[in-house]
Amino acid sequence: MPGRGAVRALALRGRRARVLNPERWPDHFSGAAARYARYRPSYPAALFDLFGELAPRREIAWDCATGNGQAAAHLASRFRRVLATDASARQLARAASAPGLRYAVALAEAAPLPAASIDLVTVAQAAHWLRLDRFFGEARRVLRPKGVVALWAYALCTVARPVDRVLRRFYLETVGAYWPPERALVESLYRDLPFPFEEIPCPPQHMEHEWTREELVGYASTWSAVKRYREDRGEDPVDTLLSPKLRALWPDGVRALVRWPIGLRLGRVS
Repeated sequence: MPGRGAVRALALRGRRARVLNPERWPDHFSGAAARYARYRPSYPAALFDLFGELAPRREIAWDCATGNGQAAAHLASRFRRVLATDASARQLARAASAPGLRYAVALAEAAPLPAASIDLVTVAQAAHWLRLDRFFGEARRVLRPKGVVALWAYALCTVARPVDRVLRRFYLETVGAYWPPERALVESLYRDLPFPFEEIPCPPQHMEHEWTREELVGYASTWSAVKRYREDRGEDPVDTLLSPKLRALWPDGVRALVRWPIGLRLGRVS
């Protein structure tokens, strides 16, 4: 088991990241790191309570492809230490801080961790971007016996029928052609994701927030398909096409319940 010093040696110091693996990777989000940190929804506490109950110990967790650390910050309140890694130093520069939580720049397929040292490996809304066969091998390497792997993704949210119709048409028709092929795994809520671990049954999961229209529009602006649309056409479809239609249905400052279904795959190594 690595000691505190070993984990800290792998961490970001202030805002500086040590690049542990410079291999090229598909970066869909670094250019919008600030927007991503501000508008992405947070995960329910019950999800992390479940992970804490299932892990063989609550000593060390690895949050892989952590982005701005949304999942990692939750893990830090349940595990003694958390190492959160991402290939994007720009994302990590905006990551949440918490006691016992350290960050490092690294690819999912090359974790800066000793073998058999981790109780829990998590990947939140990012497993579909990984080289899964290599990542699964790395997860097996770093997990202790009976260690747990948790991968989850959330699909398109729902609000109310008129809003949902506008949002779904934007998602499917306006920016639909700009979704990367990996998005299909999210739409299936990871049911079609290969998962070579002893599966742990779990109850249905969801997350919900009371948001304003402005917050929902901000969230839509973080989608990878929106980013690719902007790059291809030189205009922002959220500003020109989505926001005006939602404004006609949803008054300024009014909060509504926004709900996302979560697809969770839980497994254990022998």
